[in-house]
Amino acid sequence: HADALLAAGGSGVANQGLTGCDGVTTGAVADTVVAPYNVVPELDHTVAAVIVEPVAANMGLVAPAPGFLEGLRAACDSVGALLVFDEVITGFRLGRGGAAGYFGVVPDLWCFGKVIGGGLPVGAFGGRADVMANLAPLGDVYQAGTLSGNPLAMAAGRATLELLDDAAHERLTATATRLGDGLVAAFADAGLAAMLPRVGPLLGVFFGDMTPGDFDEASVLARNGVYPKVFHALLARGVAFAPGAYEVLFPSLAHTDDVVDETIGIAAEAAAEVVGDLL
Repeated sequence: HADALLAAGGSGVANQGLTGCDGVTTGAVADTVVAPYNVVPELDHTVAAVIVEPVAANMGLVAPAPGFLEGLRAACDSVGALLVFDEVITGFRLGRGGAAGYFGVVPDLWCFGKVIGGGLPVGAFGGRADVMANLAPLGDVYQAGTLSGNPLAMAAGRATLELLDDAAHERLTATATRLGDGLVAAFADAGLAAMLPRVGPLLGVFFGDMTPGDFDEASVLARNGVYPKVFHALLARGVAFAPGAYEVLFPSLAHTDDVVDETIGIAAEAAAEVVGDLL
């Protein structure tokens, strides 16, 4: 993370109602333009880079609209800006090639985390050889960290990635599909309006009758007060969803069909309770 660059944020920042930029210098905020997701911005030669989650997963789950990522690639190319994919969530989850492989749009730089550490703290970035050549010792940009290349994290990450073959990714997607379809039916049967967008093994949960396409639309649904009620009704029954409405669900290889089906059944009970309280 580079929180000194943070001008606005979703996830925990949005859940807690924080500005996201307190403690960040005025100059850093002024140098950052926050653009709406799923809209290709007009760029000029003063823009150094466009940084984007290829699948937005910090405003709930918002999928890229057709042509959005391709449009960003073309816009960056037209002015010489770098396209940077934040694949901390999508990397090695959507597939072995991450979002770049999934959508066929290649950025200039990638950011990774989470999955590549096998559950241990880790972060990594990489990209085009000519861009990376600016880093020392080949170039003049110095980058280092106390825990860079930590052997325990590297071993755990390598073991995890070796297990995540194509069959594992297919199973993850099948599990997310089973869970998403089951939750849609459970909520509908209880009379609770819900939208559960899915991209590969990533699953979002919005309570309302529209699928959001950007942060503003997602925020309307996240603030309607339904998600916390469902969360606590589920938690009381032994099911822990993401604690905030701006998060997403990550089914894992440990979630069997039996576990998924049990979760769906409990969700039906929780939804019925919530609907009863809302009436």
